Amino acid sequence: MRLPHGHRPPPPCLHLLLFTALCFTVVKTAAHAPRTGSTVKDRIASVPRIMGTEVKDVLKQEPGSGVIALKEAMKYFDADFFNDSKLHEMEDGAKEFNIPAFRENRKLVALENGGLHNPSVLVFKSSWSGESKAKDSNRFDYPHTSTVHRPSNDEDIVFMSIVELGELIRTKKITSRELTDVFLRRLKRYSTVLESVVTCTEDLAYKQAKEADDLLEQGKYLGPLHGIPYGLKDIIAVPQYNTTWGSKTFKNQVIDMEAFVYKRLKSTGAVLVAKLVTGSLAYDDIWFGGRTRNPWNIEEFSTGSSAGPAASTSAGMVPFAIGSETAGSITYPAARCGATALRPTFGTVARTGVMSISESLDKLGPICRTAVDCAIVLDTIRGTDAGDPSSREIALEDPFHVDITELTVGYLDSAEMEVVKVLSAKGAKLVPFKLNYTVESVQSILNITMDVDMLAHFDNWQREGNDDDYEAQDQWPVELRRARLIPAVDYVQAQRARGRLIREIRESFTVDAFIGNVTDWELVCVGNLIGMPIMVIPTGFKSIEDPPKGGTRRRTTVTTGIYAPPDHDHIALALAMAYQSVTNHHKQRPPLDDLVPNDKIHT
Repeated sequence: MRLPHGHRPPPPCLHLLLFTALCFTVVKTAAHAPRTGSTVKDRIASVPRIMGTEVKDVLKQEPGSGVIALKEAMKYFDADFFNDSKLHEMEDGAKEFNIPAFRENRKLVALENGGLHNPSVLVFKSSWSGESKAKDSNRFDYPHTSTVHRPSNDEDIVFMSIVELGELIRTKKITSRELTDVFLRRLKRYSTVLESVVTCTEDLAYKQAKEADDLLEQGKYLGPLHGIPYGLKDIIAVPQYNTTWGSKTFKNQVIDMEAFVYKRLKSTGAVLVAKLVTGSLAYDDIWFGGRTRNPWNIEEFSTGSSAGPAASTSAGMVPFAIGSETAGSITYPAARCGATALRPTFGTVARTGVMSISESLDKLGPICRTAVDCAIVLDTIRGTDAGDPSSREIALEDPFHVDITELTVGYLDSAEMEVVKVLSAKGAKLVPFKLNYTVESVQSILNITMDVDMLAHFDNWQREGNDDDYEAQDQWPVELRRARLIPAVDYVQAQRARGRLIREIRESFTVDAFIGNVTDWELVCVGNLIGMPIMVIPTGFKSIEDPPKGGTRRRTTVTTGIYAPPDHDHIALALAMAYQSVTNHHKQRPPLDDLVPNDKIHT
């Protein structure tokens, strides 16, 4: 996810820039792959007419014309220091070496969009421990609940926690089939008004629910997710169902593979009831079917590309969902919609079978009602897979056995002080804290990293002109065109600056965790570049701006984040659980039926 920005006017001499870029670095090929062994002239001849001039005519122009264009274009690469002789040498080298090499590599790995195959060998490791291999990691020791009674109405059932629903199923007070019925009805009732659901996986859900019920009848209980319905962000592949990536270009796409995270959940008896909205190509909350809304205030949007998982969980349409984050796509919608969520340490959950934006930034994580639920889901989905070289077996400690009285917790100026007071009262040591680092280009490092990586995964999409059909023209289309002008050397420089940032943050991280604003853009960028985990927790509500004349129960949610060092997700989880053990903000229900005049619920 990126925060949207407005259009920028074209720079002067853009025609020269486009002309030169076409000649040297980003020649737009025909829809089919170029033939092996074709010459540079053959390949250039296949390029369509651009701005009234065919590229093959360039070769007929007088000597020096390409050098003039190249000299002008170099201004946009911050590299306008070459003399004419060197530029002529560069021109020849680009024609004879670069362009053929670019095309051969694209033919090998870039004809399919989405980055599902051929991951980069440049692998980012977020761990600060320096250990090459994690020690054995045991599964968490889940809490046992006292006797749970089945509520008499569906409205109370859908807002129960995973722990409570799991106990109802384990004790056979409700079947998975009955629970699936309840959530499918609610998905269908509210999906239109929230625009948060792409596909109800009804047939699959009933099949999986029956399997869960049959196993229980045989005395086989698979754990706390046995028979529990859930939703997946629609960048996660499930066979026989569309995986649309939120885009009209891909809305009929079926990917015949099981994503790692889906396989993990299926193995524990969980029941997939819906593919939930992702912003188009995982950018913000606009998708081919509309724009996802916030259950707590139906007149505003959810923000963030994990819009469907956050809105649907908050609205009681699923007990939990799996979202993803590259730069704010879990934290923003979870905060807006008042959900409890975990963005895990980078590499904790393998991303095999998931659309890729950036292989060094993308993360999968749970969006739930409670921190306890987040711990249960994380314990289920964490793990490594050969299809994701960045994934690791991380030896997380059990968050249910963390003694928070032994923790020193910092708080930023942006922290919600109620959380500080509660955790202090629970025995943690709270101290003022500030992250110290000298890198001033944090946001641009993230932009460069994310945009170049995304373009590598959607190179063919852009070359075929599909960006013209994109749902929000001021989002990916603008960013990915700009990414064409980022030289490889400056991409590498950005990663070196990222390394410096990580070292400085590590040195200044003198606490076990810290509390701070969850949607501060600088902090979002820092957290994602480093790969640190964060818990998003609701901490209260305030009045909405410009409420209807007749009054409303709608609210603006207040949230905060609990940040921990990489591989210390258990610390953030333990602190969030301690806070929620004595507060009830996370138990509140959004007023979905308390709409302003002219809003309609479709039933």
